Amino acid sequence: MPLPTVIVPGYLESAIAYRQLEQSLQQLNFPTVTVPLQRRDWLPTIGGRPVTPILQQLDVTVKQILQQHNATQINLIAHSAGGWISRIYMGEKPYFARSNVEPSLWQAHPLVTTLITLGTPHISQERWTRSNLDFVTNNYPGAFYKNVRYVCVAGKTIFGERRRGSWLAYSSYKLTCGKGNTWGDGITPIEAAHLEGAENLVIEGIKHSPRTPGIWYGSPEPLKAWMQYLI
Repeated sequence: MPLPTVIVPGYLESAIAYRQLEQSLQQLNFPTVTVPLQRRDWLPTIGGRPVTPILQQLDVTVKQILQQHNATQINLIAHSAGGWISRIYMGEKPYFARSNVEPSLWQAHPLVTTLITLGTPHISQERWTRSNLDFVTNNYPGAFYKNVRYVCVAGKTIFGERRRGSWLAYSSYKLTCGKGNTWGDGITPIEAAHLEGAENLVIEGIKHSPRTPGIWYGSPEPLKAWMQYLI
């Protein structure tokens, strides 16, 4: 029986956007749920504040699916910011991100067999994101936990340029990795989406977001490239 699987939404995204991916995995016999976030749940995290409310909902969802299926481990599929949020969740260092917030700790890495990140910016130059991402990078660099299989999926779709049609990609890549003239999924550049020591994949022709018209990471065809890593 495949392991239960939890989908972690990207920044400012709600669970409903991942319904198609959830159903696709269920049809492949992976018992799958998405952390039941709504867009308003992200409001307390805006401006680089701690993502503790999201981590708390992730923890509740993981414990519920473990109990429901009488399992001891899960797969995590994390889109965009959900990837670095999942790395905080697995960690053993108190997380607070700001000094006036009570630290929290989940130590969930023994519960996770495989972490698959989809278009996750594992690095960032953007000042609001850096407080959180620096915490992750400094405490859990690369594929940190040897008991967890890290699979990092990047998209090679849009080359960032200062011209019409590529300007958003250029700006987003530059904010993320410090240079705009590079390949990515339109939001996250390839070099930011990969981790040292992980199984790093590149899929051509996929867009960053499930709400973007066209094919994204969780569409049926790209899914075939990375679902083999689920257990």
